[in-house]
Amino acid sequence: MKFTAAQEFIAELLGTLVLILFGCGVVAMVVLFASTNPSIPGQIVNGGYTNITLGWGLAVLMGIFISGGISGAHLNPAVTLAMAVTGRFPWAKVPHYVLGQLLGAFLGAAIVFAVYYAKWQQFDPGFDQTAGVFATFPGVAGTFWPGMIDQIVGTALLVALILAIGDKLNNPVAAAWGPLAVAFVVMAIGMSFGGMHGYAINPARDFGPRLFALVAGFKNTGFENGVWLVPVIGPLIGGVLGALIYDSMIGKALLRADESARQLTNQQGVDPEYNIKH
Repeated sequence: MKFTAAQEFIAELLGTLVLILFGCGVVAMVVLFASTNPSIPGQIVNGGYTNITLGWGLAVLMGIFISGGISGAHLNPAVTLAMAVTGRFPWAKVPHYVLGQLLGAFLGAAIVFAVYYAKWQQFDPGFDQTAGVFATFPGVAGTFWPGMIDQIVGTALLVALILAIGDKLNNPVAAAWGPLAVAFVVMAIGMSFGGMHGYAINPARDFGPRLFALVAGFKNTGFENGVWLVPVIGPLIGGVLGALIYDSMIGKALLRADESARQLTNQQGVDPEYNIKH
């Protein structure tokens, strides 16, 4: 099936909007409903950071369900760029995909803010402590490279595993469980690499909501000190790196093996199982 650029744009917008609704929504639950006396993050909702990692994984799953049939559910400029660089995706589609992702993320953040506005007025009426509901920040204050390295590694893992899951030569039944597997990947990255810079691993997921926070009047958004650059540049580098590593070390080897198997099975007298036994 072929779809128009407008249809693909809307699919990426809605998929990313849903991603942010569930993702920033779970962070809002943990942050805004925290115990304040004593201060225990996430205590009232019980779960804290565990809720966040599970929530973001499920957010990705729901976003894929919404938009996967039309746009393939990239939901992430780092994924779109990596696909284009490796020849899996036409460069001509990159602009409207990325624009849809950024706009969807911005609108998703706006809806989360509207839903929780009354609680925000109680918890942080000056909007000077809770920009982290929308965006990511360094685990070591005042640093740049620790977070950058974290984002590169985390996004390289994300994209390499997305390609591995979707590679029919690597996982023949991936279509049946691929979305759930990708959700598990996001959960795993959050659990293993979530502390150094909030595991944005997605420029749209971070920049769109961060921009909304700035427009809505939040303070300490990260635009004033360059923090916003890390979860934009890092994932773009990491995504391409992860795709290139997968292709060079796994993907191309599988393609060569598949081509060899096809040649062997087309030769008279050659056992089709030869390539499996050898």
